[in-house]
Amino acid sequence: MEVCCSVVVPMFNEEEVIEHTYHRLKQVMDCVEEGYEIIFVNDGSRDGTVQIVEGICQKDPNVKLIQFSRNFGHQVAISAGMDFASGSCVVIIDADLQDPPELILEMLSKWREGYEVVYGKRIKRKGESMFKKTTALLFYRLLGSMTQVDIPLDTGDFRLIDRKVCNVMKSLKEKNRFVRGLVGWAGFRQTSVEYVRDKRFAGVTKYPLRKMLSFAADGITSFSHKPLKIASYIGVVLSFSSFIYLFVVLFQKWFELGTVPGWASIVAINLFFNGIVLMLLGVMGEYIGRIYDESKDRPLYIVRDTIGFQPQSGNPVVQPSYGSEGVREQVEEYAG
Repeated sequence: MEVCCSVVVPMFNEEEVIEHTYHRLKQVMDCVEEGYEIIFVNDGSRDGTVQIVEGICQKDPNVKLIQFSRNFGHQVAISAGMDFASGSCVVIIDADLQDPPELILEMLSKWREGYEVVYGKRIKRKGESMFKKTTALLFYRLLGSMTQVDIPLDTGDFRLIDRKVCNVMKSLKEKNRFVRGLVGWAGFRQTSVEYVRDKRFAGVTKYPLRKMLSFAADGITSFSHKPLKIASYIGVVLSFSSFIYLFVVLFQKWFELGTVPGWASIVAINLFFNGIVLMLLGVMGEYIGRIYDESKDRPLYIVRDTIGFQPQSGNPVVQPSYGSEGVREQVEEYAG
């Protein structure tokens, strides 16, 4: 049967929830009269997640598994799922059940109306701290003000994309990927469906503060060069201020206004300016580091094994997420 909808589920150490995720997805997708596939992407899990999904694959021919050779990151796992998906549309949903699988049916309805991107918009977030809610609110609004790409507020990666959009995503070469931004950059006809985001069904979040900051940096540096402009503006303002202060010092010396010489003010000013310089160098370093990553041109991820895809091979498959006519052709060529 031709695949109408591919559901991509990235997962990392989700043994406590993955079976519940499968059952809810299956209940929803069985309501779709056309063919479907559920693609689980194992992003280097170290618990029993893979064993559970392997058992599911043996029982359900609609379920497929992609196993990375190591942890490559959530956004890369999403990209791999899109590379391997064969459906006329692709749904991206996390394994933690914070985003309700039942909303997929409404997304499919919007897709059949002619929309090519249907994203889930959170009107309420349960089970999240005030700090996380506040920082997320500030981040999306900051990103919106710094870039001309239309990235809808209060949305995540939970969305449906048409085959045309999926093909565009496969052609993009970024190594530091920010998928929701790339989808927004691609354009196409978009709409939203609103929902209340539940708290995590089980387990712990895979996005601690460190990863959230890195994710935010990827989003800003991938779609805006304004931080570099801001660095230039700050440099100009500080340079101008330092010249003014120089004239003040000379004025005091020439007219012998009785200034008391001391090291405190000099040290404070030096520390301030040195701190600003180091901060601006850090901003430039972020961009240079990303240029370095792109110049190496390494594969976006490495697949150790797959289940449910044809032809199957026990050999590792190196798969960059761009520049191909189709993943299956590359796998077939590698398998020989």
